[in-house]
Amino acid sequence: MTTAEFLEFMNSGKQVTAESNVHQIMHKLSQEAIRITMEINSCYHTPDEINALMSELIGEPVEVGLFPPFYTDCGKNIHLGKGVFINAGCKFQDQGGIFIGDGALIGHNTVLATLNHGLLPEERHDLIPKPIHIGKNVWIGSNSTILSGVTIGDNAVIGAGSVVTKDIPENMIAVGSPAKVMRSIYD
Repeated sequence: MTTAEFLEFMNSGKQVTAESNVHQIMHKLSQEAIRITMEINSCYHTPDEINALMSELIGEPVEVGLFPPFYTDCGKNIHLGKGVFINAGCKFQDQGGIFIGDGALIGHNTVLATLNHGLLPEERHDLIPKPIHIGKNVWIGSNSTILSGVTIGDNAVIGAGSVVTKDIPENMIAVGSPAKVMRSIYD
C-alpha cells in the first residue's frame, strides 16, 4: 500500500481494523514522523530549516510559522494554508486529516485529534478517522483540544482551554468544555 492509497483510505472515514495492512502502514508512517519531529525539536533551526523539515514531514512544500516543540504521529495528512502559525507544544494526530486555512493561529499546547476508537470492547483497538477543518484566520487559544470531525468556520475564535466537540460557525467566539458559541466577533 502506497502513502497515497493509505491517505485515500483514511480520508474515506472507514474504520481501521487493528493489525490490518492500513494499521501497519500507519505505524510505518509514525516512525518517519517521530524521526522528523525529533529533528525539529532537538535543536535550534532557522525558519527556512523548519519549513524544509515540515515540508519533508507533510510531503509537500509549506511555509509555516512554527515554534517547536511540535508533535505528530503521521504528518502526511496535514494540509496547511499560507501564513499559518503554530505555537509551541502543539500535538497533531492527523491520520484522519487536518486542514488549516490561510492565516490561522494555533495557540500553545493545542491538540488536534482526528481518531476515535471503537466503543465495543472487541473493536476498542480499531480506529475511526474523521477530519478536522479549521477555516481561514481562525485563532485557537492555548491549551485547546479540537476533536475529530469538527469544522471551525473562517475568522472564528476558540477561547483558551476549550474542548471543541461540535462545529463552530464562522465569525463566532466559542469557549468552554465543551465549547459553546458565546457571540459573534462583531458584537
